Amino acid sequence: MTSTHTAQIIDGNALATTLRTDVSRRAVALKAKGITPGLAVVLVGENPASQVYVRNKVKGCVEAGMHSVLERYPATMTESELLARIDSLNSDKSIHGILVQLPLPAHINADKVIEAISPAKDVDGFHVASAGALMVGQSGFWPCTPYGCMKMLESIGYSLRGKHAVVIGRSNIVGKPMALMLLQQNATVTICHSATANLKAITLQADVIVAAVGKRNVLTADMVKPGSVVIDVGMNRNDEGKLCGDVDFEGVKQVAGYITPVPGGVGPMTITMLLVNTLEAAEREIAA
Repeated sequence: MTSTHTAQIIDGNALATTLRTDVSRRAVALKAKGITPGLAVVLVGENPASQVYVRNKVKGCVEAGMHSVLERYPATMTESELLARIDSLNSDKSIHGILVQLPLPAHINADKVIEAISPAKDVDGFHVASAGALMVGQSGFWPCTPYGCMKMLESIGYSLRGKHAVVIGRSNIVGKPMALMLLQQNATVTICHSATANLKAITLQADVIVAAVGKRNVLTADMVKPGSVVIDVGMNRNDEGKLCGDVDFEGVKQVAGYITPVPGGVGPMTITMLLVNTLEAAEREIAA
């Protein structure tokens, strides 16, 4: 007997559109007070994937009625030149958010560059001060990808209180902040990673699974409890070269209650939350 069940799809494109409309509305309100929210995007080198990402970020800003500056530099740019550029952006009143696209060329220390960005303009949420604020529950900037995942859970009216959430992945960009955000919403959180013994035994207990390791088919249908919510942060290519996530979508959607697709899931939400953070940076300036 074959199951006819399929999970409800959490549509990242649709949710992103709704949130961006709200950003545009708030940007108009700020402009009426004489402030245009501004984002500076800094790209060093010629990484093709990075070029696509920064183009989309700038385009998103412009469409939302915000001011965006794209600064491109050759891969030969020195670390001290980049730090000096960030320093001047920190004091530029027309810029509310600064984003340095990673990865950076090998001769530049990414941690040093991230720490050079003013925490008040750290719209990527990668600064140690932002991570600390999230850790202790103060207001800072949340990293865009896990923040987008939280918005997706919110969009389906899902209460995390008392639920068991399993995060697969422990990066500073997704895994760790994701776990903290889920914890803030009263979930019981387990973080799994490459050294986790018997991943399947843990994921089978999960009400919510966030897969964020960048490895295809890390989560398959036999690892998922019926009715659970599955959020796929992965961006991989399958054998045919098509974009896919960390989750075996076709298999898992027959077991899960909700699932995010790739593409069209978490991806559009990441850039949207960057716009939200930039807008909030400008709003905070008024409040200050």
